[in-house]
Amino acid sequence: MPSFDIVSNIDNHEVTNAIDQTNREVKNRFDFKDTNARVELAKDKITIIAPTDFQLKQVDEILRNKLTKRGVDIRVLKYQEIKTNLSEAQQQIDVKQGIDAENAKKIVKMIKDEGYKVQAAIQGDQVRVTGKKRDDLQEVIAMLRQAKVEIPLQYTNFRE
Repeated sequence: MPSFDIVSNIDNHEVTNAIDQTNREVKNRFDFKDTNARVELAKDKITIIAPTDFQLKQVDEILRNKLTKRGVDIRVLKYQEIKTNLSEAQQQIDVKQGIDAENAKKIVKMIKDEGYKVQAAIQGDQVRVTGKKRDDLQEVIAMLRQAKVEIPLQYTNFRE
């Protein structure tokens, strides 16, 4: 029976490269001279550190541009609130991997509401769709590409 998986993954190597490029640009820019502004990465958390709130937003803009140029969808970023003290401002950004339970339920509901002759099942952080005909599966993929989903989706493991 034909099937495919709906996943939401990002390339961690591209995220690391984008952060390195951001740090290089911040270090070389005149308006950030001697400010110690930087971006740090620890597993799935990005931390932006800058002397002021305004400069933190500028570094964030640079980071977003670098991520976009490297093909990372910025919808995977979940921003925490900005923490400031006398000497610096910090903001943590969570990098979401996989489809969380809430979004997985929405995807399954969308598929069922359209009335396709397929079954959608949540399997951890992905959704598996199975059906009798390959055309039905391709219609589901086309529908999901048109739908407004909060996270970027990829369609993998297409099997006959």
